[in-house]
Amino acid sequence: MQGALRTFLTHGNVVKDSLFQHLRVSSPVLRPIVFSRFESVSSALIEENGFESTTIADILKEKGKSADGSWLWCTTDDTVYDAVKSMTHHNVGALVVVKHGEQKSIAGIITERDYLRKIIVQGRSSKSTKVGDIMTEENKLITVTHDTKVLKAMQLMTDKRIRHIPVIDDKGMIGMVSIGDVVRAVVTEYREELDRLNAYIQGCY
Repeated sequence: MQGALRTFLTHGNVVKDSLFQHLRVSSPVLRPIVFSRFESVSSALIEENGFESTTIADILKEKGKSADGSWLWCTTDDTVYDAVKSMTHHNVGALVVVKHGEQKSIAGIITERDYLRKIIVQGRSSKSTKVGDIMTEENKLITVTHDTKVLKAMQLMTDKRIRHIPVIDDKGMIGMVSIGDVVRAVVTEYREELDRLNAYIQGCY
């Protein structure tokens, strides 16, 4: 997964190679011509059409109300067993951890990785260990805001080797996105941009 993400982050090569494949320019004579035209217009066209403009807010909106303020959570006093059971039930890989009785007051995050490394590997009991004992604490959390660009979030998640990232504003947490959400958003944006470049090269602009 990490290698695939780094490939996406090499913007020029991804767009260029995908464009050639999309247009099926098989002739070695035509390829330099198309590439030259692509190089000369892509920057202006990308800027004009707002390429790489998708933000985290767009992802939350696409995911729906369940991702906007109604994120899944547990408390610091819950057992790790109950937290993992909740992850399994909802088919997610992480839960936001809040302080007991304060749903808007984020205390940290617990992930499947925390469970594996801090419970299974260390031979601890998930039924007697509190979430607060193994979670990633708030002061160590890596977060984004609603206006963070998706590619920036992808870069951040790749560099820090994390799969889930909380979304916050000045009032607290408003949602959480996964690496899967981010990848889908990037793929969609590249696909739309390739369609525009294809239309330009075909003379539609």
